[in-house]
Amino acid sequence: MRTIGAACLAPGGEKNLCDHCGGSEEFAVRCREAMATAMTRSDLSAASDGRFAAVTQVLGDAIRAHAFPGCAFGVLAGGKVALQGALGRFTYEEDSPAVAVDTVYDVASLTKVVSTTATAMLLWQRGQLDLETPMGELLPGFVVGRAPGERARHVTLRHLLAHNSGLPGYVEFFRATTTPAALFRACLELPLEAEPGTRAEYSDPGFILLGKALEVVTREHIAPWVRREVFVPLGMASTGFCPALGARAAIPPTEEDRSLRGRRIQGEVQDEHAWILKGAAGHAGLFSNVPDLLRFAEAVLEAGEPGLFEAATVDQFATRQGPQGSSRALGWDTPSRDSSSGSHFSKHSIGHLGYSGCSLWIDLDARIAVALLTNRTWPDRASQLIREVRPAFHDAILAAL
Repeated sequence: MRTIGAACLAPGGEKNLCDHCGGSEEFAVRCREAMATAMTRSDLSAASDGRFAAVTQVLGDAIRAHAFPGCAFGVLAGGKVALQGALGRFTYEEDSPAVAVDTVYDVASLTKVVSTTATAMLLWQRGQLDLETPMGELLPGFVVGRAPGERARHVTLRHLLAHNSGLPGYVEFFRATTTPAALFRACLELPLEAEPGTRAEYSDPGFILLGKALEVVTREHIAPWVRREVFVPLGMASTGFCPALGARAAIPPTEEDRSLRGRRIQGEVQDEHAWILKGAAGHAGLFSNVPDLLRFAEAVLEAGEPGLFEAATVDQFATRQGPQGSSRALGWDTPSRDSSSGSHFSKHSIGHLGYSGCSLWIDLDARIAVALLTNRTWPDRASQLIREVRPAFHDAILAAL
């Protein structure tokens, strides 16, 4: 990736006295105040050292409010890295390691776009994937035993990518299943709650099944396939599934798990279903860092030039799908009212969130990409302040640019 003059921010780790899940209204006010500051600075020169001050104010306030203990972030604009930085620490303890720009995080559902959707994009681009293929053709267990006219027989790969298959959004399979085979079977046998194409419902089971369907097409597990076909060509050396034991201490922990695994979750996937699936699945399991995610975003933005993706591929997967009112494209989300991307990303933008507090948004018109990585679920998933942080952070970025 072409990098020039990227700002690297010194990490901070102030100990906060407020409760980690409190103060949401006060913090929301600070976010809005930071945005006001950002707008007054928007006329500063792009070369000004202080042009991203409002960005760091939003993130610093977030850390002090215990939205998350630390974060890494980066901005790609016009084919160049305009900003890379890190603030805070791995946990709220004063002696916890400081976050760096290249710190690797559990990116949770960013897996759905950086791994699973990217796989679908390349297979479609190469003529190896028909989006109208019925799921039952690739995964017969999805239809075996169901009545001839049952909804499941009409579900296609497009439906799963668009999150309008009719499958439920989330089911706590991990309460009763302990093996990959049992979890996969439970997903296959789920009853549909709506006719395919008629209801938008963000579905983890849908992407678990999609990942398996793509493995049938490639005849290979998704982890080595996506590493060879996507991560290695793009130089994403820090991105992958199942970090080695020796690397785990360098990854911020996501949770003190007291209900399932009974230990601190650090360097292993937080998502319970991805953990049961041995750490690599279609919906979660990926670990990455800001520089790698910006490399991936650059490949999307430069589609049409010699590179990984063709322009027609990005156009196809960035197009909103039905039903009316859904913000979902194929694998990707797009800006909607009260979007996590804030107020200034164009309608021709794609992005995704991760439950652990990560996000990636790409404006295809303005040629801007913004990555934010946090472990907002530390120590117990209680804080929801990330919902205030994300739009304020993105608005401050675009105001500075």
